[in-house]
Amino acid sequence: MDRRMSPHPEPGSVPELGGVTVGVDGSPASRAAALWAAQEADHRARPLHIVHAADIDRRALWTAADTVREMREEAWALLSETADAVRERFAGLVVTKELSRQPPVSGLTAAVGRRGTLVVGSRGRGGFPGLSLGSVALGVLSRAEVPVVAVPDDTVRPESGSVTAAVHDAADLDWLPLAVAEAASRAAVLALVSVWNVLSHVGGVASMLDDLGEIAGRRAREIAELQAQVGALCSDLPVSHRIEKGSSTAGILVEASEDTDLLVLGRHHPPLGMGRSLGHVAHTLLHHTRCPLMVVPPGFVTEESRHALSGARR
Repeated sequence: MDRRMSPHPEPGSVPELGGVTVGVDGSPASRAAALWAAQEADHRARPLHIVHAADIDRRALWTAADTVREMREEAWALLSETADAVRERFAGLVVTKELSRQPPVSGLTAAVGRRGTLVVGSRGRGGFPGLSLGSVALGVLSRAEVPVVAVPDDTVRPESGSVTAAVHDAADLDWLPLAVAEAASRAAVLALVSVWNVLSHVGGVASMLDDLGEIAGRRAREIAELQAQVGALCSDLPVSHRIEKGSSTAGILVEASEDTDLLVLGRHHPPLGMGRSLGHVAHTLLHHTRCPLMVVPPGFVTEESRHALSGARR
């Protein structure tokens, strides 16, 4: 039986997983990203779109025409080599290529469309002036309106059969249906992990040990309710949950990334629309996670999924 057909999501309960777009730049991380993206597209039974954003329009302003032509030729060679490597492993996968003339971040976000998933290496070449290692991944994670997956260059390992979602409270129901869809596409277990930082309550309104115990119990009930609501979206999907105690949310999630195939978390709107749209935890995970990291932007999950979740709450 095709593993993509089991478990079975309830109709209209989870978002449909779209095509996969991957950005490549010739670095080891981008090659790892391309192979991971090909496997992801295969899980979804969707096409793979390979993009190299060469920033040609800007660079042509101060670069000789012959050099620009060589850049194009090298870019197409990179795209062809990547496509050949992908087809060698996934013979039946539909693969397309695109050379974008835009800068990397804007070129990749334009190429992915509105309902797909964008995949990048977590650490690129850094070959353009002012472009530091990891800045493309950071840029698309912060600005893209679709889910973005950052892939480390050392993720070649056996599949664990699990997808992990980092949750905090009921607001995460905005994006959790996508984690359900990812787990279902792999016939994997979905693990909900919540980090409770005891130190964040010390010195505040709840500072007594009895109060801390009450808060811990309330957190446990909230996460158990999340588990029940998420599990109702997809029949037969195993959903587990656990609460980890510690002073570093990012550190605990880095440890969790050792034993999962994909770590998923939501990207929330910055307060008052100001400041960084990518929080400290996601920023730290970008540089230290051991598995691919998916960040889901606010508002991406469909209205149908929200209605299904509303029904699961009643």
